[in-house]
Formats: sequence, C-alpha cells, structure tokens
Amino acid sequence: MSSEAAMEAFFKLHRDLPREGPGEAQDLAWAASLLDLPNRARLADVACGPGGDIAALLNIAPEGHVTALDATPHFVEAARAMWREHDRVTVLKADMKVIANRYDLIWCAGAVYFMGVEAALRAWRKSLLPDGAIAFSEACWFTDEPSARAKALWDREYPAMQDTAGITAQITAAGYEVVDQRRLSDAAWEAYFTPLDARIAALRTKADAALRALMDEAEEEAACWRAHHDEYGYLLSVVRPT
Repeated sequence: MSSEAAMEAFFKLHRDLPREGPGEAQDLAWAASLLDLPNRARLADVACGPGGDIAALLNIAPEGHVTALDATPHFVEAARAMWREHDRVTVLKADMKVIANRYDLIWCAGAVYFMGVEAALRAWRKSLLPDGAIAFSEACWFTDEPSARAKALWDREYPAMQDTAGITAQITAAGYEVVDQRRLSDAAWEAYFTPLDARIAALRTKADAALRALMDEAEEEAACWRAHHDEYGYLLSVVRPT
C-alpha cells in the first residue's frame, strides 16, 4: 500500500471523530486539582488532534486561554472549525517539538511517544512559566507478563513502551518530579473506541482494500484492549521541573 493511499484511508476513517486517543474531561479536572492554576492560566494543548480536550482545558481555567497545536492540517482544520468563534482559544499548525510562548500548564494526551518522554520534557521546559507543570498520558504496561496478543500489538505499535517505573525514571532523568500519577479509566478508552466502532460500521460495506486493512487494525486494537485492559493502558503523569 502506498503512503498516499494509507494517509487517505486514515483520514477517511478518522474524519469527524471527537478524539484521537483515550481520554475524558475528568483527566484534566484531576490534573488541575493537583495544581494551583490561576484563573487566567495560559494552557497549551500539544498535539491537540481535532480538539477533544479543549473544552475541558477551558473549564479548569475559567478566564484562561488555550493554545492548541497540531502538525497535521486535517486536525488543525477540524479544531479551528469547532473553536473559531471562541476568543479564549487559538489553534495553530505547529510542530510539538517547538512550542512557542510560555504556559502555566502544558497538556499532551497520548502523543509524547512521538518524541519520547525524556526528550519531550527537556524540550518543553523552556516553555513553562514559573511554577508551571506538564501533564501527559503515555502508553504503559501494568504487568511484567503480558499476553501474547497484547505484546504482539505493542511490539508493532510502540516497542519502547515502559511500565510505571520506566516512565517515572524518564521523568526523573529529564529533571522533573512527579506530582502524582494515575491510570486512565475504562470510560476514557471507550470515549475513543466507541465512536471509532460506529465509524467503522458506517464505512465497512463500501471500503476499499486500504481502508479495510486499516479498519481491521483498528478493530483488533479495540478488541485487544477490551480483552486485556488489566495488562496495559495509559498512565497520566503530572510533573514539575525540579
């Protein structure tokens, strides 16, 4: 399959999905409860996708401003369409490796792996205001002995995936301390998989070969998590520079 066909299939499948990965508003509410954010906090949503976390970010800083950024034009357009008329939101097409301005909170849902935990935290340190923090979710093993099915999935998707101790070690190596950590809930995962299931069902009968292959992969990802969610998930970490 050509890269062009693969990208076309990806955006056809993911068009109009509310999220690009597991998450829910309670994740941000919990992170904010650990921090003394000002009402006018400056918040960054890094690799924002279609903007599924922007509303929750606005809620944790009632007079604050959210700068949402993503490098993918498709997602930038979707987020802009949703938030164009909101004066407390700016959506930028930008690389997550280069965050302009400085923020009270940098939020990154499920995308730190593009850079690596340690590299991302080091790069973003200069973009934090005094007393600023970073909150990010990262794929994480919750067992030392994963099933063959789960191991095969993640060996393909993210072979560098760590357990909680491994993620914490990367945080420390980057010069940060952990404020707190918790696992994303089952509801957070279903907030991603349930709309994706519906999208697959709507497209399946008329899908071409490229789209069918992608949908098969997505269905296996969801089925594997539903069968083995005690073995892996996302770890949400709230961290500050030491």
